Amino acid sequence: MNEFAIFLVQAIIISLSGVMAPGAMTAATIAQGTRNRWAGVLISIGHGMVEIPLIFALMLGLHFIFDANAVKIAIGIAGGGFLLWMGYGMLRQIQTAQAAQTNNVKSGFITTGIILSATNPYFLLWWATVGLNLALGAKSLGLWALVVFAIVHWLCDLVWLSILSLSAFYTNKGAATFSRHFEKGILIFCGVALLTFGLKFMVDALKLWFF
Repeated sequence: MNEFAIFLVQAIIISLSGVMAPGAMTAATIAQGTRNRWAGVLISIGHGMVEIPLIFALMLGLHFIFDANAVKIAIGIAGGGFLLWMGYGMLRQIQTAQAAQTNNVKSGFITTGIILSATNPYFLLWWATVGLNLALGAKSLGLWALVVFAIVHWLCDLVWLSILSLSAFYTNKGAATFSRHFEKGILIFCGVALLTFGLKFMVDALKLWFF
């Protein structure tokens, strides 16, 4: 096995460990997946619109930006606020008869992927540390290797988020009589999860601000 193949296997394993870790993106994908089987694909497209340019920005030496406390605080507060709003919106949907009809626009899923990525301090921290090391390793093999790495890493996101949304969609549809209860359960679980992540983002940012 040549050097690039060894690196690629390592990169895929590490990428999947980050992609599959439970988080706000996971919760949002599962919740949206109960209503649209392609939610994971669309959210991953929005995610990639942030992630792939970020990889090349890091290669230009812009990783120092993430070391600035002001940037960390701003990202944490913005991301926390968005997650609180999103979680509250999911919980509100439970009280409406047309919950399955709301906010089901495809462009909304892509926007969700963009915002959840750009305002997630842990996603940015991962790229400023673990991801940066992987990107540097790819770059050392050549620009073509960096491009392949960026695409393969995004494909890991695409596959995992697609599995999540397809599973949520077909489980919901297959539940027949209980599908409405299933959707309510998913919305409650994911809504509370997003509120929790949002609070954590904001608390961590405020700690950094005051202490």
